[in-house]
Amino acid sequence: MSLIANRLSVIKPSPTMAVTAKAAELKAAGKDVIGLAAGEPDFDTPEHIKDAAKAALDAGKTKYTAADGTAELKAAICAKLKRDNGLDYSAKQIVVTNGAKQMLFNALLATLNAGDEVIIPVPYWVSYPDMVQIADGVPVFVNCSVEKGFKLQPDALEAAITPKTKWVILNSPSNPTGAGYTRAELKALCDVLLRHPHVWVMADDIYEYLVYDGFEFTTLAQVEPKLYERTLTVNGVSKAYAMTGWRIGYGAGPLELMKQIASIQSHSTSNASSISQAATVVALNGSHDFLKEWVPVFQRRRDLVVAKLNAIEGISCATPQGAFYVFPDITALLGKAAPNGKVIATSNDFCEYLLEEELCAAVAGSAFGLEGFFRISYATSDAVLEKACARIASAVGKLSGKQKVA
Repeated sequence: MSLIANRLSVIKPSPTMAVTAKAAELKAAGKDVIGLAAGEPDFDTPEHIKDAAKAALDAGKTKYTAADGTAELKAAICAKLKRDNGLDYSAKQIVVTNGAKQMLFNALLATLNAGDEVIIPVPYWVSYPDMVQIADGVPVFVNCSVEKGFKLQPDALEAAITPKTKWVILNSPSNPTGAGYTRAELKALCDVLLRHPHVWVMADDIYEYLVYDGFEFTTLAQVEPKLYERTLTVNGVSKAYAMTGWRIGYGAGPLELMKQIASIQSHSTSNASSISQAATVVALNGSHDFLKEWVPVFQRRRDLVVAKLNAIEGISCATPQGAFYVFPDITALLGKAAPNGKVIATSNDFCEYLLEEELCAAVAGSAFGLEGFFRISYATSDAVLEKACARIASAVGKLSGKQKVA
């Protein structure tokens, strides 16, 4: 009898973590590795937020809190959702989690029965399918082409819905593509969902504040109030506040759903860090002026990377609306051979070659469900990005020939 549960047979190690670990291993060996794999801002957490954590320590706020979050943080989240998204929630409709990932995980565990389907637009964030399968659900993948901006189309959503559909997951702006849905695009999806009252929506809004070129962020329950009662709005402070290590996420939704999510959490991790919660109160309620500095920097970096990559023959890179990733198309390079003779048959082959040949770490598109692409995080300095793009150009320039890829 095997010790390991059968459900773990569907779980794959995180590709982004694997690439990051390999890059760290090469760095430890003295190699000059450029890491573009991790989705983590290079900015430090703003001082006023760090000061709040120090004050919480000095005040002795080091004890357990309620499993679903402190009253102060829940109030701050309610205020944020009202202020920024026009959404009214009570404190009982809020659950604070150890990162936004735990909110998604808890919600799926709380709602999925064996065989329930979850619609996941492709390309997707790497953890969505695995979380669905751990909860005995069935991921239903819907391809979203680069020609359509990597965004789910209403007719494709309609075609994917079955009597077994429980959830649709929408991430805007998206990881890995940076694609953001306009209000009109969300409304078109809402019109489909209104025709299918058994389908719920997870709105993953973690990159809400990181948008460019005047893009206006909206979330689904804001666009269509009739879907409020079957929408789980998920967010957190990891990305926009450079607080990845603080591990604070949250969700807002219908009372009965949030009660069950809180119940699951009470038997798993219990509360998120008391110190992190205290700091997050100040993050949400305090000044957001730092974003006025950070967002233009991210946009400049995006423009730099898109221009550099599009100048490389064989690579085509769309311009994203938000987040801090680009998702370049390398289908024209598949079938070419590396200097050692190995054929680059997949995006994973390309990323392995890029790391081995030029010491530049990126993540293969296959990790996100779409072959022929790769993901770069531009959450690093202009100088590093310039150097990285030069290495990518060098790697591509060394490829030769073109063979048929099976």
